[in-house]
Amino acid sequence: MSLLKQDYILLIFNCVKYRHKALNQKSSWLPELSALKNKDRITYFHVLGNPDLEQDFLIDTEQQILWIKVADDYNSLPKKVIQALDAITKLFYFKYIFKTDDDQMVSPVKFFDTLITVLDSKYSDPVFANRVHYGGHIVDVKQAYNSLYYKLHPELPLDLIVNVTQYCSGRFYLLSHNVVDFLLLKKEAISNEFLEDYAIGYHMPTSIFKDKIMKIETDKYFKDFN
Repeated sequence: MSLLKQDYILLIFNCVKYRHKALNQKSSWLPELSALKNKDRITYFHVLGNPDLEQDFLIDTEQQILWIKVADDYNSLPKKVIQALDAITKLFYFKYIFKTDDDQMVSPVKFFDTLITVLDSKYSDPVFANRVHYGGHIVDVKQAYNSLYYKLHPELPLDLIVNVTQYCSGRFYLLSHNVVDFLLLKKEAISNEFLEDYAIGYHMPTSIFKDKIMKIETDKYFKDFN
């Protein structure tokens, strides 16, 4: 199967239980992507899980949904993310994947035009290490600790250790095709994690990919909504 060319792909993680959140996004800010200067270079898919799929993934281009063969619950989010990245590499030739969630409102949507312009300028740099490979709001874990995130999501284990690392908050982050290829080598390890954004950063090597993380003030452009 030949790959489709799509420079920028926005993956929005959703679940069947909260499908209404995806519909809220589709009726609010997502249509504004079609008015962007780079509208033909960016597309989006809501990512849903269905453990009963006959194949590893199924793409519905009309509804802009990427179905992944994985449980559709919170604890399976790291597995859903890494399997979605795997599916995209098998469907598209791309430069970057943008990741966000179904409870996010983006304003102004022209944020994506600005981001693409910056990424394009750096992507053209002949020195591989000068390109942007990872970006978002950086969380710098300087000392390992026991996560208290189970208080918000009781399904998480109580003894969940967050190790020393840097990672970009799951509200929004970007990954280059190159770093996605590397992360897929860590697919099993990432699938066994519980915190998706931490898992992506923790299993990414510092050399090249994390030496020059692109800092993005996501709070300026992304707001929570129900």
